Amino acid sequence: MTNELLRADYVLTMDAHNTVIEDGAVWIKDGLIADVGPAHLLLPRHPQLPVRRLTDRLLMPGLVNTHCHSGMLRGTAEGLPVWEWLQRYIDPMHQVLLPAEARLSSMLCYSEALLSGTTTVVDMWRYMHGSAEAAAELGIRVVLVPYVAEHPDHDYFETLDGNEALINRWHGGANGRISVWVGLEHMFYARPQAFKRIADICKAHQVGFHTHSNESRFDVEETLRRHGIRPIQALEKFGLLEASNVLLAHCVWVDDQEIALMARRNIGVAHNPVSNMKLASGAAPVERMLAAGIAVGLGTDGEKENNNLDLFEEMKVSSLLAKFATLNAAALDAWSICRMATIDGARALGMDHLIGSLEVGKAADIIAVRVDTPRMTPLIAQGPLANLHHNLVHAVQGGDVAMTMVAGQVVVEDGQLRNAEVDVLITEVNEAAPQLFARRKSWLDTTGGAINEINR
Repeated sequence: MTNELLRADYVLTMDAHNTVIEDGAVWIKDGLIADVGPAHLLLPRHPQLPVRRLTDRLLMPGLVNTHCHSGMLRGTAEGLPVWEWLQRYIDPMHQVLLPAEARLSSMLCYSEALLSGTTTVVDMWRYMHGSAEAAAELGIRVVLVPYVAEHPDHDYFETLDGNEALINRWHGGANGRISVWVGLEHMFYARPQAFKRIADICKAHQVGFHTHSNESRFDVEETLRRHGIRPIQALEKFGLLEASNVLLAHCVWVDDQEIALMARRNIGVAHNPVSNMKLASGAAPVERMLAAGIAVGLGTDGEKENNNLDLFEEMKVSSLLAKFATLNAAALDAWSICRMATIDGARALGMDHLIGSLEVGKAADIIAVRVDTPRMTPLIAQGPLANLHHNLVHAVQGGDVAMTMVAGQVVVEDGQLRNAEVDVLITEVNEAAPQLFARRKSWLDTTGGAINEINR
């Protein structure tokens, strides 16, 4: 196991005080952070340790992507609002998706995440034994959440039986890097009798629950029509907020009562600004949720609704969308965004004891960002003109990540994956995608069109 000091020009800890250490060092021992501080203190304290000098680099916690979908539809599902988009492009793809394609999709998406500085991904996808294998191979930390549907109109999705089998096989796997939660595509994709079993599985295995909620106006209107209450109130009514950790994706159209309910029940939120803009869903009231004490993390959503998995881009867009939507240039300041991408994202997953900041005892999930780029120039770490956090949010791109470490193991070095060949993955996806598209077209031609309107 790794036992060394990392020394860099800057160490951004993302602790409670957003501490920035110039010429800082981090001691990595057995996959954990054993010490953090100024290099002039740590080096004499640990003279026996090898030192890896990371010149022109900033060390910070690996980014936490709280909502993603693996896939290989990038750039081929465009120009529709969310529910029409699902019916025309996405659900028909799920009808014909093969396990090998699902695994390959996760290999590509997890590689993209690692290369751009994301060390933890919450992935809602299909045939997730393959996703677990991909995560184990690449070295990323994942929360696997199967695309479950328990409704005869959506019998092409995953089942709760399969979800529980995945928990039994993979939860805690890869030396703890793999977690498995219970997933539900959406409340509309299940009958009420399934909700009790979801709660029972979460309780029996002490795992979290993840679903989409309040993503669009239709989401709210249809829930009111069916149940007479709003979506998060319905989730509570049916016992779906009982899990040890509950993470809701989007939460664009939440009202004050729902925000208060989420805060009271300690519900985490995955904010997906690029997806919400692309699918014309709206701008989530992030500042109101943060003010209520809700843990809000950032998510890219999938490659087809973004169209990339660069969480640094998501940081910038999150800030800009908040300012644009509220006509307030001070909305969602840079430190808040940095925390959403790291420690608050970890808190939304109930994993802030393990990841999200560079503090003693936590997992050594660390990235090194280049500071010798025009985008990071000038760089001022301290004082009234300090701009390090502003540059990270508004200037840095995923390609500026030089090193990615997960649980003390380097998985990206000098911008190159350690455990897979990206060019090989690209070739394999380019060969597989046309076959998937052809089968989807054949299915659509045979059935006479897209999936019917969401079951009513």
